[in-house]
Amino acid sequence: MRMEKEFDIDRPRAEAAALLADDAVLCELFPDTETQIVDRRGPRKTIESHYTALGQAGTARFHFDYEPGGDIRFEKVCDGRVWKELHGSVTLVERKTKTRVRVELEGRTKALVPEFTIRGPMQGQLDQMAQALRRRLAPKRQPKAKG
Repeated sequence: MRMEKEFDIDRPRAEAAALLADDAVLCELFPDTETQIVDRRGPRKTIESHYTALGQAGTARFHFDYEPGGDIRFEKVCDGRVWKELHGSVTLVERKTKTRVRVELEGRTKALVPEFTIRGPMQGQLDQMAQALRRRLAPKRQPKAKG
């Protein structure tokens, strides 16, 4: 199963890449959870996100690898009951005066978990990630001058 979402921001790619490297941005990708960075090694940051689903507490661990140009590749440590593998990326593409931000997720569920049952929650997660990125990467709007 593969999903993607993209949007444009009014900011040069280099500025967007610098903002994307901020630790707070990683933690905001998983709203409504307690999320923190638990390890740093070279260009890799590992986060843990503590959540509750269906009345049960769980922990999701992700490795985020920063590429030299500012893009990010990530993968979930799949030790749970749903995912066989789950990985994705956040890429930045310069487009004249704007930057296109693309968030991609791709994964395979375990044998007894039909993909259609997880598609909705996965789309919701992708939407939340895109919203968080747009909020952090888009320039703040300046109030219009009265005159």
